[in-house]
Amino acid sequence: MPETTPPNLADAGLEVATHFVRNRNAVVARADFGELFVDYYLHLSTHGIKPAPEHDALFKRALAAFVLHAASRPRNELTAWTINFQEPRVNLFLTGDNELGTVTGRIFSENVKELPENVFYSDVVRGRGEKRRSAVNFTGADPIVAAERFYAQSEQRVARYFQLAEEEWAMVTEHPDCDVTWLKALTPEAVKDFEKTEPLGLLEKRVCRWHCGCNQAKLMEVLAPTMRTDPAGLFGDDQKIEIRCPRCAARYTITREAMEAFVAEKK
Repeated sequence: MPETTPPNLADAGLEVATHFVRNRNAVVARADFGELFVDYYLHLSTHGIKPAPEHDALFKRALAAFVLHAASRPRNELTAWTINFQEPRVNLFLTGDNELGTVTGRIFSENVKELPENVFYSDVVRGRGEKRRSAVNFTGADPIVAAERFYAQSEQRVARYFQLAEEEWAMVTEHPDCDVTWLKALTPEAVKDFEKTEPLGLLEKRVCRWHCGCNQAKLMEVLAPTMRTDPAGLFGDDQKIEIRCPRCAARYTITREAMEAFVAEKK
């Protein structure tokens, strides 16, 4: 598998626009996710990943929610969400780098831990600071409900998501002195008409692309300690193994010969 190259910041990508809703003291983030969804499916096809349809549908909703959230956050943040569902038993993982404008993720459908409740985890690193983790419980099988619950409990403010078209989504979030009654009563139709009904002030536009940054060398670095101490346990009688990236599930085949050379070079 060829090494993944970093995104070219001049390339086109998903554009997320954020506006301040004057007189309401709220912020709306909005985007058409068609291009990002295409990149996601190209990634699945390239690496032979075939998620169950119900898991795939959950992931797309989670991806939309995550990107709109990230676009509303500071540019020096690294963010990761892990959304655990007990029914269906699946974990959704998403991570993004606001400085690079990248997002990636994957579905974990095997060996998912049984828990009393669904759990939403948010991990954030800002600049060179330490990682901060939030965890909230939620009910049901909808990533949108999970994200809104996270805002209500961890962020302690209202956030609402709206699907405006098949691939178009918006997120409206509470800011100081927000008209919360208005925010809680919003409908998708009302959000669609914001440009006609609400005075909007453009805050910024950001571009987001599907990109992980994994490559064979990085995964070999992860395997190196085991190769040094227990090569038989790593390869058994096989001359090659398949490993998947923990962030995006990209598939890499690593031979015993390549692994031996890699470890020898790193001594």
